[in-house]
Order: sequence, then structure tokens, then C-alpha cells
Amino acid sequence: MKQLKHSVILILLSCLLSQNVYANELAIWDRLQGTNPKGYVLLLRHTLAPGVGDPENFKLNDCSTQRNLSSVGREDAKAVGDWLKRRDIKITRVESSRWCRAKQTAQLLDIGRVRLNSNLDSLFESADPAKAIQTVRVKRQIVDWRDKSGLLVLVGHFINIGAVTGVGVDSGEGVLVKADSKGKITVVGLTPKLGR
Repeated sequence: MKQLKHSVILILLSCLLSQNVYANELAIWDRLQGTNPKGYVLLLRHTLAPGVGDPENFKLNDCSTQRNLSSVGREDAKAVGDWLKRRDIKITRVESSRWCRAKQTAQLLDIGRVRLNSNLDSLFESADPAKAIQTVRVKRQIVDWRDKSGLLVLVGHFINIGAVTGVGVDSGEGVLVKADSKGKITVVGLTPKLGR
């Protein structure tokens, strides 16, 4: 348990420090507007679901045992979806963690059919999220997307996004990344802050 707390604290600190570096990275969205971009992936955190972690009685297929979106979270998910639609960027695929708060967010975005991806499931209880097999697989997915057209949207959790990018995001905010031919994943932008 001590190692888990230590790992989570390190990732949180890394994410908070990195956030300042990318705070103004919104310009990429203007460049991508009205296009069918190649190789871009948006890692989006679920919108507001009050609490931390998951209840002890958590069951994957029972939303009543999980943290769910608040009314603000539901409205924010719709607003983020509207913002993405106004960018007029071709969205090829939308995937989500199997956790209810992520699925609900992805569905309320209303930007495409949502496919569930277990690699996006919360790593909150992982001893080392950065080295978890799920993180390795998501990074591979981003690298494999580098030659594909259209935006790939992956809806997940704070800890997972931080493990992949080193950037911390608030509820409903995202990190836009792109991989090069050598497999290096670079953060190229952020979505706007929701101000919550």
C-alpha cells in the first residue's frame, strides 16, 4: 500500500508540473479545424464524477456500485462534444474505459459510436501505472495510429492519461498527442479548461 501511495504521489506531482508547460497549447485545434488529420489521438478524462477512486463494492457491470457523472458532469460531457463538433475535425473512432463514468462521458459527447477498451480502465490501484500493461498497450495503440486518418478519441481516467503523457488533466479535459515513426509520443495540445 505504501508503494502504491508513493507511485500515485509521484505521478500526480509529475502531472501537475507538466500541466504548466502545456497550459496554452490550444493553437493546434485551429490548425486542425475542418480537416481529416493523420495520426492524432485525444486522451480525454471523463467529466465530473464526484469522489476519488472507486467504492469497495465496485462491480464493473453495475453502475449503481460506481462513481457516476453528476448533473454538471453530464452537461460538461455534452459541452465538450459540442466543442469538438464545432472544430469540424473528422473523428474516426471513439473508445472508452469500461467504467460507467467514462462510458457515460463518451456517449454524451455524441461524436460517434463508442467502443469499450479495457486498456483504458482505471489504473488507480496499480502499483506503477506508468509501467502497467494497459499503459504499454495504449502507447502502442497511439503509435499504431500515426499513419491513420481522422482523430482517435480515447476516454479514460486521470491516472491513465498521466501515465501515458505525464500531463495531469481536470475532469472533462484532454491531451492531444501524436507519435512519430520512431514511436515517440509527443503532446501537441490540450482541450480548453472547463473552469471547474
